[in-house]
Amino acid sequence: MEIRSALRRIRDTSAAAMNFSYPFIRRPVGTTLLAIGLFLVGCVAYSFLPVASLPSFELPTVRVSASRPGADPATMAATVAAPLERRLGEIAGVTEITSVSSLGASSITIQFDLGRSIDGAGRDVQAALNAAATDLPSDLPTLPTFRKVNPAAFPIFILALTSSTIPAAEVYNIADTVVVQRLSQIDGVAEVAATGAEQPAVRVQLNPVALASIGLSMEDVRNAIVNANAAGPLGVFDGPGQAVTLGSNGQLWDPVDFNPIVVKSTNGTVVRLTDVASVKRGVRNNFSAAWFNRQPAVLLTVTRQANSNIIETVDRLREVLDDLKNWIPADIHISVLSDRSQTIRASVRDMQITLAIIVVLVMGVVLVFLRRTTPTLAAGITVPLSLAGTCALMWLAGFSIDNLSLMALAVSVGFVVDDAIVMIENVFRNLEAGSSPLRATIEGAKQIGFTVVSISVSLVAAFIPLLFMSGIIGRLFREFSVTLAFAILVSTVVSISVTPMICAHFVRAPPSPNATRFDRLVEGVLRWMVTGYDKSLAVVLRHRALTLIVWAATIALTANLYYKVPKSDFPADDTGLIFGSTEAATDVSYGTMRRLQLQAADIVMADPAVAGIGSFVGTSGNATVNQGRIFISLKPLAERKLETGLVVERLRNELKAIPGFNVFMIATRDVRVGGRPSKAQYQFTLWSPDVEDLQHWTPLVLQRVRAIADRAGLTDVTTDREQGGLEADVVIDRAAASRLCVAVQDIDNALNDAFAQRQISTYYTQRNQYRVVLEIDPAFQRDPIDLDRVYVQASAAPRPAAIAATSAASASTAAPGCAGTVLSSAPASGSLTAGNSVSGSTNTGVVSGAALNQVPLSAVARFERSAAPLVVNHQGQFPAVTITYNLKPNVGIEQASAALVQAVNDLHMPDTIHAEFAGDVKAFAATVSAQPWLILAALIA
Repeated sequence: MEIRSALRRIRDTSAAAMNFSYPFIRRPVGTTLLAIGLFLVGCVAYSFLPVASLPSFELPTVRVSASRPGADPATMAATVAAPLERRLGEIAGVTEITSVSSLGASSITIQFDLGRSIDGAGRDVQAALNAAATDLPSDLPTLPTFRKVNPAAFPIFILALTSSTIPAAEVYNIADTVVVQRLSQIDGVAEVAATGAEQPAVRVQLNPVALASIGLSMEDVRNAIVNANAAGPLGVFDGPGQAVTLGSNGQLWDPVDFNPIVVKSTNGTVVRLTDVASVKRGVRNNFSAAWFNRQPAVLLTVTRQANSNIIETVDRLREVLDDLKNWIPADIHISVLSDRSQTIRASVRDMQITLAIIVVLVMGVVLVFLRRTTPTLAAGITVPLSLAGTCALMWLAGFSIDNLSLMALAVSVGFVVDDAIVMIENVFRNLEAGSSPLRATIEGAKQIGFTVVSISVSLVAAFIPLLFMSGIIGRLFREFSVTLAFAILVSTVVSISVTPMICAHFVRAPPSPNATRFDRLVEGVLRWMVTGYDKSLAVVLRHRALTLIVWAATIALTANLYYKVPKSDFPADDTGLIFGSTEAATDVSYGTMRRLQLQAADIVMADPAVAGIGSFVGTSGNATVNQGRIFISLKPLAERKLETGLVVERLRNELKAIPGFNVFMIATRDVRVGGRPSKAQYQFTLWSPDVEDLQHWTPLVLQRVRAIADRAGLTDVTTDREQGGLEADVVIDRAAASRLCVAVQDIDNALNDAFAQRQISTYYTQRNQYRVVLEIDPAFQRDPIDLDRVYVQASAAPRPAAIAATSAASASTAAPGCAGTVLSSAPASGSLTAGNSVSGSTNTGVVSGAALNQVPLSAVARFERSAAPLVVNHQGQFPAVTITYNLKPNVGIEQASAALVQAVNDLHMPDTIHAEFAGDVKAFAATVSAQPWLILAALIA
């Protein structure tokens, strides 16, 4: 007995050394506990996994913003964008720099390598901004700022704040100081952007004629306001027993408080601000408005952090909205324009139901073929354990529950039971040979263990090339392939541990020879299938040459179909939200643009598929006044009966009825690449160091692309070239300015004060900071002829000979220089009268020896009308123009791109003009070029 026991121990030791399954078979309780632990860990990990529509990924992108109110686009591009681009272009890892310069603002987007840390990129951008500070104009109201952004991020929540009694500016103020602040604090929120109205401000509107008649300049008024509105530190009295803090009323808040400001006091005559200007409560920028279902509104768009759970984030937002009602006036209503979580919930729910159905079907097939409860349980236990273990590994890897990861889990269900079935079949083969259940399992696991591992490794190897796919598509499918690999690896471990343990301790005997009627039926079907396969295989083996020909033809046909099948990056999904861009003529006024935008909103709201619409125009959120944006929220698919693409087509046809107004719409997508904002989804960029060549060839390229649009499947073809804007050029006569002692800088200051909505001062409250805006009366801002009403200060009084020479327009006359005496102006007659002090009517004014003369702008400059661009775009540091377009249904990106490239090549443009795709098409081209090699690598692996 001792010898027999010793031999058994030696045999068991040998089996354990060569059999990975042996410890699990011999310790069923421990194996069961490990299985339960794995399942519980997976369930907990599943509850912590973020939920999204697609895998979370972040494009390392930084956006720099700079403002210089009143500066035209060309000036912004030259004085602000160019110095910043030069410094930003020196940062390592930058792949693309694009900029958009418009009236008073420049926005620069810097994209980095996908492997670059966004935090490190942000530090480098800040260093570049610091280095560029010395090259920037000194009159910027604020230093350039930057923000880390994700172009692929989409709004998960869009809100509209409306009120029937509170002005839009006050609604914006409440949104900016209360709602935006509170929503931004919610876990998972990346940014909350407010568009539509503008921040409240005090607007000082000057009368230029009244100013000039009393010898004052707009700079005098500006300096007086700046000096009268102060909020500096004053100090403290520190006595032996008490400390007393100093305070003052130097800060002005109410427009009424500005009226008594003394602009000038001479010989007992006091000129106050109310004598030369009207002070009103207004907004920081008059050219901005938004609507929700045609009611004035402020729109809030909320984007999420990269790794946040969209559903949980939206739930938190809704909870906070209920609490915010206690913090804002009761007459402000918060409406939800779009909730992205609704479609994501439905999508994830459908995938979960699909996954459950797949599990049931797989287990049903296993039960039909095995026809035994215990082996079916042994195979079936692999599915939940593998899915649970996969969820745990997904949590460790930072993945999310999304359509691709759920698809990977659904695909893996068919794989995870394969190993278990192979193990069970081998165990039953040993049982039928006469071994006991325990011995049959130990021997079967030893025999088949290497095969199970090799099968799993080969499956994982097929997905390895996906890990090396470059670009955005590679980032997305990396989660799919790794999730699938996780499931296969976990199922392998379960199949060689839990499955043999169940077979060893719960299988009592091999299948009984007394088969049931169902067993005989299944066996008959299987014999019929095997017989058919045997006959077909015999035919193939007898005609080997023909078989090889068919094989080669199949490969050739597959390659041909791969070449001909339309290719795209991602299929269009139905999110229920449409983004739109509106555009009018480049010379359109702000009032006309408002009217056209509301007309388009009425047409959209009349569509039966539309649930709500939010829109905004003006420079808040748009580059130019002639552009606008719309958000169209659709009813649920069950109510509208049409997919989003068909709704877009219907709306596009209806909106064509508005003359002189274009609307470009795209269904929102979860994946979007590229830093340049555009009116359509796909971009084709022309850039050149030669601006004249670019301006000459861009209309020709646009005309050519529109000509082939129908044939190539393109629609909504347009460009960001806004070249036809009207411009009033102030051409300075430097000789005349010199004779009249007028500095060019003073001319710029006068125009800036008059027309640029210049922010000259700041007043502070407990919640926010507000601006004081200087301008001339709106009655003098309607037409370029109002430039005749602008007066410029002279640094000293011009001599009479200089005045006569200027009046006679004899620029060739060498007039004497500037005199030390000071003259007062008389705008009513256009003459200048000498004197130290003159008081009387507004035509003569009040002047002192220290006063400055006021010279009509028309005396030192002439006015010309011309055309100028409303925006100036750069690619890198070069001028650029981007042609944007959408695709018609069932048209692939590759097909459309090839047609577009061929059309442009037919123009034979000079080498100085570079043409390239940008955004989604550029990312798609990079991915498609590597696909054949990835397929080949997968076959080899």
